[in-house]
Amino acid sequence: MLGRMLKPFLPRGLYWRAALIVFLPVVAIMLVLSVGFIQRHYDGVTRQMTGNFVLVARDILARSDAAALTGDETEAVADLARIFEMQIQPVAAAPERLSNPSVPWFDLSGRLAIRELQRGLPEMVAVDLQSGDVTLWLAGTQTTLQLEFSLSRISARNPHQLLVLVFVIGVVMSLISFIYLKNQMRPIHRLARAAEAFGRGQVLPLRVGGATEVRAASVAFLKMRERIERHIEQRTLLLSGVSHDLRTPLTRMRLGLSMLEDDAEAQALLGDVAEMEALIDRFLEFARNDAVEPAEPTDLGALVAQRVTEAGRTGRDVTMRGSATGPVVTLRPQLFGRALDNLIGNALRYGCRVLVTIDQRPGFVVIGVADDGPGIDPAQYDAATHPFVRLDPARGASRGSGVGLGLAIVADAMRSHAGRLELDRSRTEGYGGLVARLILPVKAPG
Repeated sequence: MLGRMLKPFLPRGLYWRAALIVFLPVVAIMLVLSVGFIQRHYDGVTRQMTGNFVLVARDILARSDAAALTGDETEAVADLARIFEMQIQPVAAAPERLSNPSVPWFDLSGRLAIRELQRGLPEMVAVDLQSGDVTLWLAGTQTTLQLEFSLSRISARNPHQLLVLVFVIGVVMSLISFIYLKNQMRPIHRLARAAEAFGRGQVLPLRVGGATEVRAASVAFLKMRERIERHIEQRTLLLSGVSHDLRTPLTRMRLGLSMLEDDAEAQALLGDVAEMEALIDRFLEFARNDAVEPAEPTDLGALVAQRVTEAGRTGRDVTMRGSATGPVVTLRPQLFGRALDNLIGNALRYGCRVLVTIDQRPGFVVIGVADDGPGIDPAQYDAATHPFVRLDPARGASRGSGVGLGLAIVADAMRSHAGRLELDRSRTEGYGGLVARLILPVKAPG
């Protein structure tokens, strides 16, 4: 329960959590040391100094009384002031007010010294404290004396010096610890950036460094990345080889069919050959390693407008709503363009009209592709983005068959851009079918 209450106030980053683990005990120890040891230490010193001064004050009062009996009080008082290095003078009477020194609330040692004087000197009739100077009045049997001296004579002054020293040393050591923690966190940040970039199809150099555990994690990541790259390369080579081997007999079949008489059966077979070639192209597109294409700042509005224009050249109803310029997003233009082409082609396959929209929001931009087709059951949204998954054949059965890679290619392309693909039912008037949204993160300017 307590952990849940404190969780919103605790840091989330490893750097600040480690700093909290290191510095919280140090601060607690410093507080305990300051309150427990320093205060008790200075209280003891103040009591000892006040006790010594009580003996001195009694001796001064006794000598003054003795000198008053012999008539040389003035000379004796002057000698006592010189010997004890304080201002001493006889007065006719002490102030009428009782002991009420104006000691600041934070001067704990001064308050303690005044209390010790009141307890140890019954002869003291009044005391005052102003700006670190003490004035007290002692009433003897023959005379009344006024003593003026510095508060540092009876109280341990400048107790803050030890606190300042502890604070300064704590700050210096904290800065050193922060620098050390930052150096320890840097390899973890490099590993996180390399892993995030690899998820987007980029390969960033990663230098192994840091503590033993971080080095082990970096080495494991590098080996894993190498295995994945080798696997992707082998898959691409395998599919490329299969494609090359299949294209040769398909070419022979196309040539053989073209030499036959132009009858319905030959045309049907040529259609099957064309469909097989299209399927091979889709397989290669899905297996292609797009990491070789560098990411670059791209005018997203211009790119979308270009793809919409090219799709509209086929005579189909493809329109665009939104600005044809901006925002500028760092992406792979060819990869993103193919993903958009797949969505537009999918929409035209199952519908007659397609609407492409661009909606810029804080931190991201949304490209929507809506159609007027039958749409997809919401329960199948997740399955529709998986490779080689074909939904209900009744959905557009008269519009040709597919291999189930269109949305999978789009989803993979969006993951490589740190974005995502979302499917939903379109609520735009005239486009009540499926709407596919491409959500891209956009960095704030500056």
